[in-house]
Amino acid sequence: QVQLVESGGGLVQAGGSLRLSCSASGSIFRINTMRWHRQAPGKQRELVAAVTSDGTTTYADSVKGRFTVSRDNAENMLYLQMNSLKPEDTAVYYCAANFHYIGDYWGQGTQVTVSS
Repeated sequence: QVQLVESGGGLVQAGGSLRLSCSASGSIFRINTMRWHRQAPGKQRELVAAVTSDGTTTYADSVKGRFTVSRDNAENMLYLQMNSLKPEDTAVYYCAANFHYIGDYWGQGTQVTVSS
């Protein structure tokens, strides 16, 4: 079994920054793509950013230029640096990862609230 645990969420004013972290633990052989998703109240969960095992990144258009996704393969960690935050970034942010041999797992989520 594996586990993903997010941290770093909170309340920030518009224009501010937050850094989310996600720690993977358990019986890990290899982690393929790691992702950040978010879900705002009344909206569908959406992909925010992803990073492959070799470091290739992709971003939702709404966060390009403001968010940066990164990972530390040695420590099984995923990060999301969020700058120039907007009220519309308010959501629960979820870490997800595809683990070799065992498939996709999700974290429990961390709340990010951006006040105007």
